[in-house]
Parts: sequence; structure tokens; C-alpha cells
Amino acid sequence: MKRSNNLIAHITIFVIAQLFWLCLLGLWIYWYVSNYIIFEKVGDQLSPQILYDGKNVFALVGGIVLLVAISFSMSFIFRQLNVQLKMTRLYDNFISTVTHELKSPLSSIQLYLETLSSRDVSLQRRDEFYKLMMKDASRLKKLINSILEISALEQKRLDHNYVVCDTDKTLRKLLLTSVEQFNINPNRFSISGSLSSLSLMDKTAMGIVFDNLFDNAIKYTNGSVNIEVSLKQLDKKIIVEFKDNGIGIIQNELKKIFNKFYRVADKNSPTVKGTGLGLYWVREIIKSHGGKISVLSEGTAKGSTFKIELPVYQQSSGRFFKKLFKRKIKLTTNV
Repeated sequence: MKRSNNLIAHITIFVIAQLFWLCLLGLWIYWYVSNYIIFEKVGDQLSPQILYDGKNVFALVGGIVLLVAISFSMSFIFRQLNVQLKMTRLYDNFISTVTHELKSPLSSIQLYLETLSSRDVSLQRRDEFYKLMMKDASRLKKLINSILEISALEQKRLDHNYVVCDTDKTLRKLLLTSVEQFNINPNRFSISGSLSSLSLMDKTAMGIVFDNLFDNAIKYTNGSVNIEVSLKQLDKKIIVEFKDNGIGIIQNELKKIFNKFYRVADKNSPTVKGTGLGLYWVREIIKSHGGKISVLSEGTAKGSTFKIELPVYQQSSGRFFKKLFKRKIKLTTNV
């Protein structure tokens, strides 16, 4: 509520400032026209040099140009302020979400420890508590590591282990690893197409990409998830299409979902946990591989298709990739 009031106050100040400039401009023009009429009436009694002095015209035109420049500057400042306010709101939501994500497992671990220390718990029950605490601790570690890695990736401090690999074998192995990790029914997952090219890839980072896509597909699907992945090569590009049967994405959200801290706020979306960093992280990883990612959806309840484009590695392009990634490349096709 406070931020909303601040935004209204900024808009009000901006509008009042514009009105002041318009009033000033109107008074300026009125003064000039009035004086010009007077000069016209008594022009015979005045020196032509005074009547037609070009300095007055120059002052008027220069002043108008200055006012227009100031108006454009204020408009630019207002737009930047609006963008900053939106980012601040997203950041506040992120802080609130992360705080909850951190407090929840910590509270759970604390409760288990208090129970173990204050009660006589059976050995079997203790083992269950230890497993649950390990699960919560792993969840905390994963969240903290993801935030740290995204920060390092943005500041180009994250060292990727790029290797030249057999694209088809590597992608299939990474996809099947995610299927197993998320307990996807094999009958509800399929891979079509094949690739015969090499690509430059950090397998760990690419695994994070697929983990996030699977995680989103599960979170944003009402009922059993169904995932179809297609692999194909077009010219010198590797195309990976990841299609799910989730709730879909409305058109005005398609270009926003890869933004940092952004989360879809659609009333048809189920209540899911998240930080708004997953797809942003995915995009940054794909960009670090010299590729790009986009998403298509026909609307709500019609699923989504994520399209990943990666460059094909060729022996002749080795220097280009070394320059792009600024590190030594290890040639291997072992997966």
C-alpha cells in the first residue's frame, strides 16, 4: 500500500511539473504576441532595428527547444522511475519468498531437534527424523547454491567446464537423469528425433536447465504431467523443443517469464512455491553457451513449448568458441 501511494505521489508531481511548463510556455507566447501587436501599432514611431531585432525571435525559439528537451528528459526519468519501482516490487516479492523458503525447512529441523532432545524417541523414529532433516538441509543447500551461482553467473565469475561432446548422447542422458530424479512415468515422457553433430557444453549447467524445465512442468500441471522432447538440427543450430501439457501461459506473459524475479501471476495458476529465478537462470545458462531460449503457448490450459537453440561445434569454428568462452576447450565425445 505504501509503495502504491508513493507511485501516485510521483505521478502527481510529474503531472504538476508538466502543467507548470505548459503554463510557462503559454505565458511566454502570450507575452511575445502581445508585444508584437503593440509594435505593429506603433511601428512607425519605432526604429526598424528595435522592431525586427532577431535576438527576440532567437530567444523565443531557443526557449521552446529548451522546454521540449526538459519535457523529454522528465518523461525519460519518469519511465525509468516506473521501471525501477517495478523491479523493487519484484525484489521485495523475491525477498519475501526466499525468506519463507529458508524459514520453512529451518523451522522443521528445529522442531525435530527439539523433539529428539526433549523426548525418548525410538530408534526407528530417530532414523525417520534424521532422513527428514537431511532432506530439509538439502533443500536449503540447493536454494542457497542456486542464488550464489546465479550471482556468479551474472558477474561472469562462474567457471563453466565446457567440453565438446556428442550432442545426441549427452542430451538424452541429461533428460533421462531428470526423468528419474523427478519420478516421471516413462510412459508419459518421450524423445523424438536425433542429432549427429557435436556441441560445446557444460553438462552440469545443462542438467540444471532441464531440471528447471521439468520442475516447472510438474508445478504448473493440473494432474499427470506429460512431456515431449524433440531433437533436430537446422543448418548450424541444434534445436531442442520441450513441450508439456501444463496450464499454459497467456500471451502478455511470454516475454516476461525469463526476467529476473518474475513469476506468473495468473488466477488460473495453481499455488506453487518458487523464487522467480528458475527460468532466468535457464536463460543465462543458455546464453553462456552461445544459444537462446524462447517459449510458445496457445494460451491457458494448452501447455507450453520451450525452444532451445544451441550452436553446432565444428573443428573450423574452434577459435571462435575459444574466443567466445575465453577458456581452453577440452575435446571429448565421452558422455
